[in-house]
Amino acid sequence: MTSSPERFSAFAEKMRSENLPEIVISTFEKYYRHLVQGQTGLISEADILPVDSLPDTRQFDESMIGAGEAALSKTIVLKLNGGLGTSMGLEQAKSLLEVKDGLSFLDITARQVISSGIPMVLMNSFSTQADSLAALRKYPELQGDIPLDFLQHKVPKVVQADFSPASWPADPELEWCPPGHGDIYTALVTSGMLDSMLANGYEYVFVSNADNLGAVIDTAILGYFARNSLPFMMEVADRTEADRKGGHLAKLRNGQLILRESAQCPAEDMDAFQDVNRHKYFNTNNLWINLPALEQRLSRDDNVLELSMIRNSKTVDPTDSNSTPVFQLETAMGAAIAVFENAGAVRVPRSRFAPVKTTSDLLSIRSDDYVLNENFVVVPVADRRAGPAIVSLDPNWYKFIGDLESRFPHGAPSLLDCEKFTVSGDIRFGKDITLRGYVEMVNKTAQQVRVEDGAVISGYWEA
Repeated sequence: MTSSPERFSAFAEKMRSENLPEIVISTFEKYYRHLVQGQTGLISEADILPVDSLPDTRQFDESMIGAGEAALSKTIVLKLNGGLGTSMGLEQAKSLLEVKDGLSFLDITARQVISSGIPMVLMNSFSTQADSLAALRKYPELQGDIPLDFLQHKVPKVVQADFSPASWPADPELEWCPPGHGDIYTALVTSGMLDSMLANGYEYVFVSNADNLGAVIDTAILGYFARNSLPFMMEVADRTEADRKGGHLAKLRNGQLILRESAQCPAEDMDAFQDVNRHKYFNTNNLWINLPALEQRLSRDDNVLELSMIRNSKTVDPTDSNSTPVFQLETAMGAAIAVFENAGAVRVPRSRFAPVKTTSDLLSIRSDDYVLNENFVVVPVADRRAGPAIVSLDPNWYKFIGDLESRFPHGAPSLLDCEKFTVSGDIRFGKDITLRGYVEMVNKTAQQVRVEDGAVISGYWEA
C-alpha cells in the first residue's frame, strides 16, 4: 500500500483544482493522516470525567450586566447559515423560512442586531450565500465596517476501502462534503474576516445556529465572558431524556473541558454517554470567542486549530445505500473548548436553545403560544403556566414545509388553551380553529379529512 503522503497527493491535487486555500488543504491533511493511522476520533469513557457543576447564568448579578453593556461596542453576532433545511423539504437557506409574523429567521436576527447596534456576520455555504445576501438588502443599516458574510469550505469524501478520494461521475458534487462547523476557525482566516474584525476593534464574537431563536445577546453572559478574560466559552443546558443522543460536556483528568459527540463515543460506552444523570450538560452550540486569543492560538500553529476528529461513515450518495462507502471527516466548532487553556462553560436556561428542526417545532412557533416582543425576540406567552403546548405532527403527512402549509393553509390553530396536540393521518385544518387541553386527532381513512372553520376541539377526535 502506498504511503500516506503519496496517497494524500491525490487529495491535494483535487482540492487545488477547486481553488481551496492551502490552509484548508493542510488542515484536512492532518485529519486524513489520523484516519490512515487508524485513529477513530473516539473518546473513551475511561479517559473522561463528568462535569458536576458550572457557573449558572441565572445567578449573575447586576455588575455582570454592566460589564456586558460596556463590552457591546466590541462584540459581533455570528450566525452559522450554511444549512439548506433539506430535512424539511427546503431548497434554499433554512434561515429564509418564514417563522413568525411574516418574518424569517434572518429577518428576526437582522432586526435584533439593528435594534441593539451590534454588527451581524453570516458564515454561509455556496448554497446559501446568494439568497441570504439578497434577503438582507432590505436592511441597509447592516452595512458597516466589516463584510456581511464569509464562506465555509468543502473537503473530499474518503473511500473506506483504500483511503482514496471518492469519485462519483453521476454527480461530482457528491464527492465533497462540509467539514463540519469546526471549519469556522479556518474560514475566518482564509476569508480575511478575522483580520477585518480585529482591525476594526472587535474583541468578542457570539456564535450560534441561524435556526436557534433562543440565541440572543445576553449582556450578563457577555459581561461574565469579558470580565473573566476567557479565551472561549460554551453555553450548556441541562440534559433531559430527549437529549440522550446529543453531544455532552465532559472533562479530562487534568481538568480540561472537552465536548464529546455521539459519533465520538465507543459502542461499549454508549450507556454512559446516554446517562443524563452522569453527563448532565449538553452543548447548545451558543459559543463565545475572544478574537485576540483566537488569533494568538492560530498564529502559534500555522493557522491550523486542530480539533478532535469526527469520522462519519456514509455512502457517497446518501440516497443510495449501495453506493461506495466513504468516510466524511468533520469537526465540531464546540470542540475548540479542548484547545484553549482556561476555556469555560456556563449553565444557561433551556430557553436559550430553541432550534426549529421539524414542522412540529415550526407550527408551535407560528402559533399564538409565542409572541415576537419589542426587542424582536420570539418568546412564549408569559401567562402560560404549563409552558407552550407539545406539538407532534405525523411525519408521513407533515414532514415537509409544503405538507404543513397545504394542511394548515390559514396558519396554526390557537394553542393557548392546549397542553398537547398530536395528529395522525391526513387532516386539513380550516381557519380560526381552537384546541383545548390534550388533543389527539386521528384520521384512519384513506382520504384527507377537513376540520371546518371555527371548530373548537378537545380530547380525542377521530375520522
